Order: sequence, then structure tokens, then C-alpha cells
Amino acid sequence: MGRTISFVIAAVAAFAVWYVWRISQQTSSASVSALLPRETIFLAHVPDFNRTRDQWNHSDLCQLYCEPAVQDFLRKPLTKLPKKDAASQTLQEIEQLDPKNAFFALTSMANDSPKIVVGFRFRENQNRAEKIIAEWCSDALGDPRNRETIAYQRHKIHIFTFGLFSLASVYDRNWFFASNNLAEIKTLLDRADGRVKRAKDTLDEDESYRTAAAHMPSSYAASFYLQPKIFSERLTALRAAIQSPGATNERPVLEQVRSISGAMRFESGKIHDLLFLGMPKLEQDVALTRSSLSLGTKETFFYLSMLLNVGQKIDALNQAAGIAGTMQKFFQTFSDSGITADDWKAAFGLELESLADWPSNAPWPSFLLTLPVIDMARAGKIVEAVTGADENAIWTQTEKDSVRYFSMPSPATLIAITPTIALSHRILIAGFNPVSVEEAIKRDGNGSSELSNSQTYKTAAKLVPSPTNFFAYIDAALLYSRLDASLRPMLLMAAAFMPGMTDRVDLTRLPAPEIITKHLSPIVSSQRYTSDGYVAESVGPITLDQSAIGLAILSGIGVAAPQKGRTSLTGWGSPSTGTPQPSLSPSSTPNPASTP
Repeated sequence: MGRTISFVIAAVAAFAVWYVWRISQQTSSASVSALLPRETIFLAHVPDFNRTRDQWNHSDLCQLYCEPAVQDFLRKPLTKLPKKDAASQTLQEIEQLDPKNAFFALTSMANDSPKIVVGFRFRENQNRAEKIIAEWCSDALGDPRNRETIAYQRHKIHIFTFGLFSLASVYDRNWFFASNNLAEIKTLLDRADGRVKRAKDTLDEDESYRTAAAHMPSSYAASFYLQPKIFSERLTALRAAIQSPGATNERPVLEQVRSISGAMRFESGKIHDLLFLGMPKLEQDVALTRSSLSLGTKETFFYLSMLLNVGQKIDALNQAAGIAGTMQKFFQTFSDSGITADDWKAAFGLELESLADWPSNAPWPSFLLTLPVIDMARAGKIVEAVTGADENAIWTQTEKDSVRYFSMPSPATLIAITPTIALSHRILIAGFNPVSVEEAIKRDGNGSSELSNSQTYKTAAKLVPSPTNFFAYIDAALLYSRLDASLRPMLLMAAAFMPGMTDRVDLTRLPAPEIITKHLSPIVSSQRYTSDGYVAESVGPITLDQSAIGLAILSGIGVAAPQKGRTSLTGWGSPSTGTPQPSLSPSSTPNPASTP
């Protein structure tokens, strides 16, 4: 009996210790959204940096980078980059801190003065954490012009001034917080320590945020939330100020968006992105059929299907200012031919699809664009108007098996282009090669194809939910193998004629395509509408969203490069902006208890 009582007492004691520890953990790892004000505009969140880094190290892209042949090829260009000692040290320090719930938040932009709050929970003892974080601030911002420490609720808030920019920081148990606004730091401490009980004033209780958070996965590597209300309000005011009397009253899409949020996670080596736009449904109750999958072949590396209501926008675009060139000619031609939005709606369906094939014996891919045909007579009238928009273009018309073909030979160039449009009673197919267009017409209506029946496509399509208004598929391995076959000889020839290229890269060490392609799974993306907004998901070694962002950055670098040296960039809060930063003087800061 005595042993039983001792065992029960020990179990109760163990449970009590565990419960106290658990409560302590919950207090120290309080939900980030519960620490921020309800009007927060932007929030970025990384729950566990070390876990994310470990998942990245096991991702397909990282495994590709670690291939010996890839490392051998990159050795020479990597030597031209700055030394990585500082970056390696920073990563080691981050591992030591083991940051959890790291966040960056823009809480206000009142009077065009942004208020920013950052923070994270660390594992190291506070003295060690302070030393590491102080070194980071010194490296990033330099030595402060002024230092000040104030006491607040048993906390010491350190204020550092760098020119016109001031930074307040504080440690709360194993949390680190920093802000450019002292009132924000005090209010955040009140919430973290439980002195503020008004939960309805926090971001966690905001309806738009809660709706967006409900669509996020339970576990992710990183996430963000954006409340575009402040931007849409300014856009509305600007539109009202400059709107002409004859302009359309249709609300821009941004004004209809209640929230934008996204998350990224790793799954079996692949990256999985999710993006949510809280907004009303834009299109009619029409779902994707992906009917043009029947045009795909075993050489198809790209397929896209989306709902695009051109007819609904045609009148507005025809009236819009700033549309120049060929597009303006098209809309003017439609107007001159008496083609209205109702004609387009009656002629074509909403599902715009595109495919790209790259046969192994072809130097370049062939692209196709398709639209479902509802009324062939009206569709023919529209095609005739399009082909007649340019007076200098000579289009020929033929008919074969009840299919009308419109073709325009182009001048002889390195890449032969012959724009061709095929119009049947069921589908319109446009491409740059009459042979590929005619072959696609023959495959139309088969119901299944080499693409839809391929295991690669089937497996990829199952990785994302069934789409309602957007779907995209890219066979990254097939695309890379074709690019390698076409471009490798050209690159080697260029290196022979321009020896200077070898100073930065040795093209003879370019990895064999099979080394690269074994790490390249297909990229697939889908978008659907739920009861409260659009949900877009993408999966792949890199996702469709990341690919688009990467291309945009590369394009921006290409555009900005010629401007290097012509313009100067001024940092936020620098004297050249002319915008005074919020003062962190305690005497000018409102009482946090009265600050919402």
C-alpha cells in the first residue's frame, strides 16, 4: 500500500511539473497574432528556423545543388563571389539561438509613417542571445549615434538612434522584440505578459485574418498575411480623383480583396506553396474541363488551362486609355467590324488553354493556344477581324474537312514562324507552325491523349486539389533535357569564340542532363474558389509562384543593370526621403495602457 501511495504521489508530482512546464511554454510561445494589433497590415512568420533549414537540406533542389558534378561546374563561378565566412558564422549563430516564431510585422502606416515590429523566441540564455543580436545590429546598422535605456514593467527597453532612425528593443524571458516605435514595444509587452485582456483588439480576433488563417496548413516553413485595405482605400480615392465621366464603374480587383495570405512547406523533398485571396467570386459558375488535354503528346512539357472572360472585358478595354500598338488595333478593328462583347461571349467559351511540345528532333518548341467554340459563324467573323487588323499582314485562308485555316507566312529568319489559326465547330487552335496546328486538330476530340495517360502527368496532377478556374503543368525534366540538347552546342561554340567566358565558367564541365533531370519532378499548380475566396496551390522542386518571382527578379536586374551608377538609392528613414521618423522619446509616447 505504501509503495502504491508513493507511486501515486510521484505520478502527481511528475504531472504537476509537466503541467507547469507546459503552461510556461504556452506563455513564452504565445501566438504571434495574439501579440499584434488588430489593424496590422502585414505579417511574415517563420515558426522554426532550424527545422526549415533541415527540411531544405533534404529538398530536391538542395540535393541537386549538392551533386558532385554540379559542385564541380560551380566551383569556378563560386570563387568569384564574396567570401562566405560571415554568412557561415551567422548561420551557426542562428542555429545556437534556435529561433522559434520569428516574425516581421507592419502594424500601421498612419500619416505615411510605418510602424514595424520584429521578434522571435530563442533557446540560448539571455546574455548569450544579447551578445549575438547586438553583433547583428552592429553589422547591419553600424554604431548608434545615441543609446538610452528606460524601465517599463520590470523590463529594460534599449533605444538606439542611427541618424534619423531609432530602434527600441527589449527581452521578455526568452523572447526578443524590436520596433521603430516605443509605444508599439510597450503595448506588445503588455500583451505578452498578460496585462492587456482585450483580446478583441488583437490581430488574432480580426475576421479577415481568421478567415485567411483557416486556409493555412497546420505546419509550414514560412507564411505571410497582408491586409490590403489601406492600399485599396488609397486606390479608390485616387481613382475617384482622376476618373473621367465616361469611364466604367467596375471596381478594380484590389478593392474587392479582403486579405492575401500564403504559406510554404516541404513535402517529400518538394516545395508546396499555398496562396489565399479572400474576395468575392469573379467569374460565372463555370468549372474547368481541361478538354485540350487531348491535344497533348508524350513530347508536351507545358499545359495551361484557365477561365478568362475576354468578352466581359472587351468593352472596357476598348475604352481604356494607354492601350497601344497591336492590341489597340485589335479593339479598334472589333469596333469598326461591329463586334461587341456579346458577340465574343456567344462565339467562344471561357476556358483558355495552352500547350507546348518539344520533339527530340526539333531545335525549338511549338506552342498552341486554344479556345472552345460555341458559335462557329460568329467565331469566324471575329477571326477574320483579328487577321485583318494589320493592313501589312497578308493572311491566306483555306478549308479542309470543315475546318477553316488562316495562315500568314513571315519573312525568313533564324526561327521560321508562320502564325496559323484553325477554326472548327468545336475549337479554335492558334500556333506558330501550320503543321503543329493541323496535327492538333486531328487529335482534338479523342478524349484522351499521350499526355493525360502518362504516369508522370497523373502523379503530378494528384498533388494538388482539383481546380475550378486555373491549372498548370510543367514537365521540368523534359524541358531541361530539350534545352540542354539545343543550347549546349551553342554555348560551347560561343566559349570557343569568346575565350573570356572561361574566366568565370567552364562550360566543358556542364553536368550531363540526366544528373540534373533526376532531381526535377513536374511543377503543377491549381486554383479553386471556396466559399470565401480563391485558393491557389503549387508543388514542385520549385513552385510556379517561385518560378514567376525568379523570372521577374532576373528581368528587373536586367533592366536595372544599365542604370547602375546613374541613380542613387536612399534607405528608408534617410534624410533624402524628407519624411521624419516617429520619435522614440518616452516623453512623446502615449501611455500604452490607453493605446489600442
